[in-house]
Amino acid sequence: MRDAAPQTIYLADYTPYGFIIDDVALHFDLDPRKTRVKSRISFRPTPDASDKTFFLHGENLSLVSAMIDGTPVSPEVTPQGLTCAVPDAPFVWEAEVEIDPMGNTALEGLYMSNGMYCTQCEAEGFRKITYYPDRPDVMAVFTVTINGPHPVLLSNGNPVSSGKDTAEWHDPWPKPAYLFALVAGDLVAHPGSFTTKSGRKVDLNLYVRPGDEGKCAFGMQALKDSMKWDEDVYGREYDLDLFNIVAVDDFNMGAMENKGLNIFNSSAVLASPETSTDMNFERIEAIIAHEYFHNWTGNRITCRDWFQLCLKEGLTVYRDSQFTSDMRSAAVKRIGDVIDLRARQFPEDQGPLAHPVRPESFQEINNFYTATVYEKGAEVIGMLKLLVGDAAYSKALDLYFDRHDGQACTIEDWLQVFEDTTGRDLGQFKRWYSQAGTPQLSVTESWDHGTLTLHFKQHTPASAATADPQPYVLPIAVGLIGQDGDEVHETTVLEMTQAEQSFVFDDLGTRPVASVLRGFSAPVVLTQDLSDADRAHLLAHDTDPFNRWEQGRMLAYGSLLGMIREGKAPNKDWLAGIRAVIGDETLDPAYRALMLGLPSQSDLARALSEAGDTPDPDIIYAATEATRAAMADAFADLLPTLYRRHTVDAPFEPNAKQAGKRALSNAALSLLTRNDDGVLAQEQYDAADNMTQQLSALANLVRAGRGNKAVEAFEAQWKADRLVMDKWFGLQVMEADPEDAHEVVETLTKHPDFNWKNPNRFRAVLGAFAAHHAGFHHASGAGYRLLADWLIQLDPVNPQTTARMCSAFQTWKRYDADRQDMIKAELDRILSQPGLSRDTTEMLTRIRGA
Repeated sequence: MRDAAPQTIYLADYTPYGFIIDDVALHFDLDPRKTRVKSRISFRPTPDASDKTFFLHGENLSLVSAMIDGTPVSPEVTPQGLTCAVPDAPFVWEAEVEIDPMGNTALEGLYMSNGMYCTQCEAEGFRKITYYPDRPDVMAVFTVTINGPHPVLLSNGNPVSSGKDTAEWHDPWPKPAYLFALVAGDLVAHPGSFTTKSGRKVDLNLYVRPGDEGKCAFGMQALKDSMKWDEDVYGREYDLDLFNIVAVDDFNMGAMENKGLNIFNSSAVLASPETSTDMNFERIEAIIAHEYFHNWTGNRITCRDWFQLCLKEGLTVYRDSQFTSDMRSAAVKRIGDVIDLRARQFPEDQGPLAHPVRPESFQEINNFYTATVYEKGAEVIGMLKLLVGDAAYSKALDLYFDRHDGQACTIEDWLQVFEDTTGRDLGQFKRWYSQAGTPQLSVTESWDHGTLTLHFKQHTPASAATADPQPYVLPIAVGLIGQDGDEVHETTVLEMTQAEQSFVFDDLGTRPVASVLRGFSAPVVLTQDLSDADRAHLLAHDTDPFNRWEQGRMLAYGSLLGMIREGKAPNKDWLAGIRAVIGDETLDPAYRALMLGLPSQSDLARALSEAGDTPDPDIIYAATEATRAAMADAFADLLPTLYRRHTVDAPFEPNAKQAGKRALSNAALSLLTRNDDGVLAQEQYDAADNMTQQLSALANLVRAGRGNKAVEAFEAQWKADRLVMDKWFGLQVMEADPEDAHEVVETLTKHPDFNWKNPNRFRAVLGAFAAHHAGFHHASGAGYRLLADWLIQLDPVNPQTTARMCSAFQTWKRYDADRQDMIKAELDRILSQPGLSRDTTEMLTRIRGA
C-alpha cells in the first residue's frame, strides 16, 4: 500500500492525549511473513483532557481481535489507525494483529535484515507493529515476551526469564513507543562490563553476526569511555543492569538509542584496522557516545512532540562533540564540525528546505531529521553555554535532570531552567529555535589614537519559513593580534543583541588585527573587512586555532574565486602561508592536514551564487584541480619530508596521535601523486597493513589514472566484507573524472554486489554521485536523469532514504538556465509518479517550489 496524500501538522494544534497508560504487555510470535503481536494495555482517562476520543495509530496491520476488559469489540479501522468506544474509567485494552516483517522493505517497524528480526520505531514506526498511541508524550512501562526459534531474543530493559525459543524482558523506566526495540536472530555476543561510580556492575554486550566478532573491541571500549565521560562531565550514571548494542546491516540511519538496546547500522559500530579507516573509528566512537548519551538526554527526558526533536538531538549532538573534543583534538573537532555545518546546514537555511531548529509544521516527520535540527541545534546549545558560562551551564543541566526526569518536555522547559538558574531573560535567544535562516554578520573597524571600535551589523535573509527575521542574540568571541604577532587582547565574548552594535577596545599601542568569531562562536556568515595581508598575518600568528585555519580558508577562497572569475594564477602569498603552517612541527599533524584542504566545489558554487554570479561546475572543477597542482609544485621540496616523517611505523592504533600523523602523510601523498604519477601511492598500497593507508593509496592511484589493477585487486581481497565493499563502490564514484562520472555510476549499479535496497550500498553509489559536484551537474543533464531514475525505483521500497537523497536537488536555483530547466524536468517527472510516498512528495514539492 502506498502512502496517503500528505497532511500538514502544526505545533500550534498540539493537545495532550486523552488517556494515560499505566503499563504495556506485548507478546510476539515471530514468523517472517505472519508475525502475531498481542498487546495488553492498561488505560485510564486523562483528567481534564479536552479530547476524549480513543484513537490508536496503526499502519499496515491486520487486526485479528480486540477486547476491552475481556469483552470483544469491533473498532472502526482506517489505514491510519482505529477508534473505539471506551469506558469513562480505567480499562484494559487487548488486541492481536498480524504483520509481515519480510515484506517490510521501508525498514520501519519490525522488519528483517539477512534473516534477523529488528525494529526501527523512531519516529513513527511503532504503529507498524501494533495499535498504539504512537506519540512521544505517551510514556509507559513495557513488559515484552518474544517467542521464536532463534538463539538470541532481545528487547528493552532487563531480562526477566528465558527458555527454549522464548524470552521475557521488562523495562522499569517509562518510555514512549519510539524507544521500543526488539531483535531476534543468530547473533554472537562480544561481552564486557562497566562499574558505575556508585559501584553497580553493568553487563555490556555487542551483538554481531557470526564472522564479525573480530570487529567489536573498539566499539566496546568506546561504550565504556562514553559511560565514564558522562559520569565525570555531566554526573549521569547508567540506570539498568544491562546495556546491549546490536549491529544491523539494513538500517536507514546511523543508530538508534532505544532504552538499553541500541540498534546500530553495522557501519557505525564494526571496526578493525584492516577494514576501517581512521575516519571510521572516530565516527564510530562519536555515534556510540551519541546514542549512549541519549539515555538521559532523550530517554529519561524525552520530547513532548516531534516539533521538539531538537530538544534531544541538538543537546546530544553537542554532548557527543564535547566528548570527541576531549578524546581527540578539540581544535580539529571544531573545524570539522564547522566544515560539516557549512556543507550541510547552511544550504538548508539558504534554500527551499529552510526551517527553524524547532519547526512550526511538518507533513512527514522523517523529513525533519536534518542538519538544522541536529547540527544547528547543537550550535544553539554551544552559544547558550558560552553566554551563561561553564558553571551556570553545569548548574542548569543539573536542574534540568532533576526537574524533568521521566517527563516529555519542550524547548520552553529547557530554556526555563537556564532562566531560573541564571536570572537571564532568554526571550530573544529563543529566536534561534523559532526563526529559520543563517544570519549574515558584517564587521568594520575604526581606529582613533589607541582605540579600536568594531562596528557590527546582522541581517538574516527572509525565507519561506520566516518572512521577517528579527535580530538574534549573537555571542561574538574576539581577540586582538598585534603587528608583532603577539596577542594584545585575549578572547572576549561580545554579546550582540541589536541589528547594529559597536564595541570599543581602549588603551592599545598600535592598531591590531581583529580576530573575530573565534571558535566559530555563532553559526553565521561573517564578512570582515580584512586585506589579504591581514589574513596572512592571522594565519601566521592567531592564537585561536579555528580562526587561524579560517583565515587560510578565506585566502583560499579569494585565490580560487580569482581563478574562476578572471583566470588568475593561485595566490602566492596564500601558498607561502600554508607552507609555513604545514612545515611547523610544533603543530598537531591533524590540524596541518586540515590546512591542506580546500573549500568544496559546492561551497565555491554557493559563494559565487551569493555574489550574484552563475557558477559553472566545470570551471570550478578546473580551478580546484589547478590549485592542487600549484600546491604540489609549491610544496614539492617539503612534501617528501612530511610524508616520511609522519608515516606511522608502529603497530596500528586508532588513537588521535596516530590518526593525525596518517592524515598528514596521506594529505602529502595526494599532492605528491600529482608529480610522480602514482609511484609512491603504489608503494603504499602494496605495503599497507591497514585500511587507512590502503584506501588512501587506492584513491590516489585511481586519481592518477593507473588504478585499474588495484581496483580489481581490492575487490578480490574484500569481496566478502560488505562494509569495505561500500568503500570500494564509493571511492570509484568520488574519484571519477566529471566527464565519466555518470557512466561510472551506471556501470557500478549493474555490478552483482550493488544491492540497491540496502541503504548503505545505495548511499555509497548514488550518495557519492550526488556529492560529486562537477559530475552530478554535468552539462548534459545525464546526472540528474540518472539520480531521478533511481529515486523513482527506490521510493516504493524505502521512502525515507529516497526523501533524504532528494536534497541533492535543493540548490538547483544556483545554476544556469539550462541546468535549472533540466532539474525541474526531473523533479516534475518524479512528482508525477503514481502513489509517490508522502516523504518524497513533501521534499520535492518544497524543493520544486523554491
